[in-house]
Amino acid sequence: MNKKKSFTLASITLSAGLLLAACNSSTTGGNTSVTGKDGKLDTSKFPIMVSSNKAPIKGGTLNYGLISDTPFQGTLSEEFESGAPDQEVLQFVEESIFSTNKNYEITNDGACTFTIGSDNKSITIKVKDGVKWSDGQPLTADDIIFPYEVMGSKDYNGVRYGDNTITQDIVGMAAYHAGKAKTISGLQKIDDKTVKISFNHVNPGLLTGIWSYAMPKHYFKGVPISKMATSDQVRKKPIGFGPFEVSKIVPGESVEFTANPNYYKGKPLLNKVILKVVNPQVVVKSLQNGDIDIAEFPSSSYKGNENPKNYKYIARLNYAYSYIGFKLGHWDAKNNVAVADPNSPMANKSLRQALGYALDMKTISQKFYQGLSFPANSIIPSFFSRYHDDNIKGYTFDPEKAKKLLDAAGYKDIDKDGYREDPKGHKLVLNFAGMSGSKVAEPLAQYYIQAWKAIGIHVQLLDGRLQEFNTFYDRVGDTGKDDPKINIYAGSWLTGTDPDPSGLYSKTSLFNFPRFVNNENEKLLQEGISAKAMDPNYRKQVYDQWQQLMFDQAPVIPTLYQYQVYGVNNRVTGYTADTASLWWYKVGVTSDKPATANN
Repeated sequence: MNKKKSFTLASITLSAGLLLAACNSSTTGGNTSVTGKDGKLDTSKFPIMVSSNKAPIKGGTLNYGLISDTPFQGTLSEEFESGAPDQEVLQFVEESIFSTNKNYEITNDGACTFTIGSDNKSITIKVKDGVKWSDGQPLTADDIIFPYEVMGSKDYNGVRYGDNTITQDIVGMAAYHAGKAKTISGLQKIDDKTVKISFNHVNPGLLTGIWSYAMPKHYFKGVPISKMATSDQVRKKPIGFGPFEVSKIVPGESVEFTANPNYYKGKPLLNKVILKVVNPQVVVKSLQNGDIDIAEFPSSSYKGNENPKNYKYIARLNYAYSYIGFKLGHWDAKNNVAVADPNSPMANKSLRQALGYALDMKTISQKFYQGLSFPANSIIPSFFSRYHDDNIKGYTFDPEKAKKLLDAAGYKDIDKDGYREDPKGHKLVLNFAGMSGSKVAEPLAQYYIQAWKAIGIHVQLLDGRLQEFNTFYDRVGDTGKDDPKINIYAGSWLTGTDPDPSGLYSKTSLFNFPRFVNNENEKLLQEGISAKAMDPNYRKQVYDQWQQLMFDQAPVIPTLYQYQVYGVNNRVTGYTADTASLWWYKVGVTSDKPATANN
């Protein structure tokens, strides 16, 4: 399964705390729902694109708010970044080599065209004339091949190789990755602008899951792959062939972009974009004051701000979900595989299921999120309407059922202190890791803890506090080092546009943070990308079985699906929440000064 906020088709990255960054403690009473009885967003309140009767001016500067309570990491390369904040920075610089249609399938309208082989086991990619990197060098076939050589190398220290089954399936990639071959035999450079990629197997996700970014080989000349992630080319002066180029970086805080004079689609409407980190607690004021023109809007701040004067709301159903995860094992970095720990406190699935039934996500979605999220029943989000299984009941609020599950599994309150001991009669105290990010991050974490206390399970906050975004994922296992103190954690994923969930739940994926190991899971994940799965009906059957398996086994409990809402200043034109049709060179402003709440 893939994640990106804009045009990323083939990589999974971490969401920037969508759940915890979207809460507001002022929303503790009442409800201003923006959804209808069917639970769907009222699109009359939230269109998908801003419109204006005024023409955009020539040039101008747009201020973009990156909403976060923590600095962005600054790993500014699609091949190495692993968090949504860095990807928000990259969207102005690194553009996909392909465009996509409304179904998020690649098309020939971008920087490259493609043809699929008659056997569905190869793709030929051709770079269009006039496509140049921002330093003026042409985009070449070598730049299409280079990211595969980087990600597949045994010296690569990023997360992209293990999260994409299509990349791993390239002919010769396994031997190259193991250090047994110096080149990848399935990558054929036909000429300076044309590459043919051959695969071992047919994969139904080729049009939505192929790696879709080039990497400037000339720019990284002399930089060892093992040192690329920390190089100046990634950290200080990344280049791309997108509509803007980086002119200034204040690490972790802001980035100034200027129009790329070499952009292949023509001069952008804007001369400059200034991106700055904005704390979610001040985003409303920042929009009202005109300090920022565009920002993802915390849904919990909607109440009391339903009718803004100087900005509009746009929104879409996000390809995302939040979840509660359970640590079942650890990552074996030597063999790049998850290993189950049978003695893990979370190994008993009845305990995991009970913790899921203890949570009232319907009430949370209404009181904290104003209806801009709704309870999740499956870890294939409803965004994937073809493959999402509505028949999965999900972990609906049922504390009595939770108690019965615990009783039957042998969790008893032996010493009558209000908390259950484990089936062996030992004290059971579980550590919960949550992210900071808003005024209600703490109250929400405390809600989980109290809900679990109500069924007799003693859960405490890890280290007595919430973790900031980067620290949280380091400890959960983003670097392959699982903190043994963590038993339960709350996270969220932007899945991207490919329904294949292998990159999050296969035992060979680093992003399988629960370290879930299950033979049936592996079998179904492979069936979902098999040649037979070219038939969408068959693939649907496989993913229905997989969703049921994950519901039964409960390595994670999906909690909420989300609508992605943006606040956009009245002077902005051409901006859309639909990533399939967002082209930054078409975004402009109708005046030099932003509209404010007072003018």
